[in-house]
Amino acid sequence: MNTKNRWTLKSIAKELGVSNATVSNAFNRPDQLSAKRREAILKACKELGYYGPNKAAQSLRSGTFNIVALVLPDSVEYMVSDPVASSFMRGVTSVLEKNGINVLLFSGNNENLNNVVDFVDGFICYGRPRNKALVEQLKTVQKHVVTVDFDIARNASININNEQASYEIAKHVLHSATDNVAILGLRLLDENVLCRVYEHHEFETGQSISHQRLRGYQRALNEANVTVADDRIWNIPESSERFASIAAKEVLNASPRPDVIICMSDLIALATMREAIKQGIKIGSELRIVGFDGIEEAARFVPRLTTIHQNSQEKGVIAANLFISKEEKQHEVGYALNIGASS
Repeated sequence: MNTKNRWTLKSIAKELGVSNATVSNAFNRPDQLSAKRREAILKACKELGYYGPNKAAQSLRSGTFNIVALVLPDSVEYMVSDPVASSFMRGVTSVLEKNGINVLLFSGNNENLNNVVDFVDGFICYGRPRNKALVEQLKTVQKHVVTVDFDIARNASININNEQASYEIAKHVLHSATDNVAILGLRLLDENVLCRVYEHHEFETGQSISHQRLRGYQRALNEANVTVADDRIWNIPESSERFASIAAKEVLNASPRPDVIICMSDLIALATMREAIKQGIKIGSELRIVGFDGIEEAARFVPRLTTIHQNSQEKGVIAANLFISKEEKQHEVGYALNIGASS
């Protein structure tokens, strides 16, 4: 006799003395059988250790898997700990789960989409993956692709105007041409190191979120006739308290100390504010700091952080709906300048 690991639709039907279609209907089309007959077949199958037709085989035949690969820009471990990314993922899953669609988290450090492409219905890509090879694969993969915070000419994308938003917040925090400015950048370089960025002109054409934001800062600085010294732009490899605190200590102990610090994320800005408070620096009067993202902690912190608020959860909802509808359109999400006491 078959063991429970060897039952197939055909063998279980033979064991029960019914047709293959009858067993299939019991699991997949209950309206085709009387309630009594269906219940009897399901009970017999359960007793024998058979729990229905092979879903993987069914999916391969139909070409539909009810799985979306959510491609993250970096490692899954890092992204799930980031409050902005977590908010985006909540938005995505809130829509997909209601529609019976599962989510596969795919690290941006992976080498090849081929590992999953045959088992998913398509891809939602949150930010440009660290591995450039993935970007090229996403341009040509024969599955539906929705991109968020970057474009690959697939015509289904969600963005905010990062350059304009960054321009507006930098313009807000700059008071005069004599401002001594430092920029705490996030992933301006491909290298996974915390360092000063001396030749930032080399990446002005980059299309990452960080490069878009830097261009916005530079536009505001140029209009205000403020020059940022070559040693006053930092590359922080990830938006985390650990790296941001190290960078904050460096910038606050630089000579002369900046009186304006523009940060590419709220986590970086908050770490800088904490360090400034430890050193007895008065935020708002002696030091102006701005962030970007609008995370909940930024609104609770004292003094309240000035930042650009983007609704990351809304972006996730829009991305999931755009994936389900299969619409080929670009969607720009709004943002708001939230003014606090830090600027």
